[in-house]
Amino acid sequence: MVAANGITLHVQRLDPVDGPDADRAGPRPTVVLIHGMASDTMASWYFTMAEPLVRAGFPTVLYDLRGHGRSTRPATGYTLDDLVDDLAALLAELAVTGPLLLFGNSFGGTIAFAYAARHRERVVGIVAVESAPPIPEWMRRVAVRFDRVATRLAQEPALAEIGARRGPIAARRAADTGRMLADTSLARELPASRLPSTGALAAIDCPVLCLYGGRSAVGELADPVRELLPQTRVVVLPDEKHSVLIDVPQTVRRHVFDWLTEQCGLVTTTPATP
Repeated sequence: MVAANGITLHVQRLDPVDGPDADRAGPRPTVVLIHGMASDTMASWYFTMAEPLVRAGFPTVLYDLRGHGRSTRPATGYTLDDLVDDLAALLAELAVTGPLLLFGNSFGGTIAFAYAARHRERVVGIVAVESAPPIPEWMRRVAVRFDRVATRLAQEPALAEIGARRGPIAARRAADTGRMLADTSLARELPASRLPSTGALAAIDCPVLCLYGGRSAVGELADPVRELLPQTRVVVLPDEKHSVLIDVPQTVRRHVFDWLTEQCGLVTTTPATP
């Protein structure tokens, strides 16, 4: 538990002992894994990408965003600036001062882009899964999604239906999401956030990998992302939905490690499935 930016963040730090490529790769950037909003926690990264990255020699940091998991849940303070400030303060508290590879799932990718717009010199690569930079159309979609989720979870049969279809753990997580949306200003503050300027986002010059599910509407933002950041490699995984990270982690790992080698110059091989 780390005190940062006036709250306490639940953090997992994983440092490699001897990655398989350590003898030839030299020092690695620190990977920061940022999860999505409302129903997500650092667990989505912990059980999919964290171990393979550490085994490949990358120091890795995961954390629960404010209001999520075991981190502090303040009633207010959920703008994009607040979330970027949290990340900057956390890295300072952990004394992570070197180059960064930022991985973001869903809105976690948006936090990664916003951090890079503010600290371009620190970020050497961004992996965004089912995400987009903080552009108006994406933020509009986030607002619509929050409204739909809050409306649904406020209906009494919703949790029973989720439990019957997806099991008791999913029902408990949905109940916690409902409490978060009811007890905090997240759904109001985040979509209304002050956004980085187009110029600040376009100035991001590191390699970018965007992965989308072929059955997810988020993929409609791939073209605007490429227009803004032409260095972006876009990968669409057919037949996958927004939950692509959880549903096909092996495929995500393969594309990530290929990109790290080909676009970031970090020679590595994909570790075996953990």
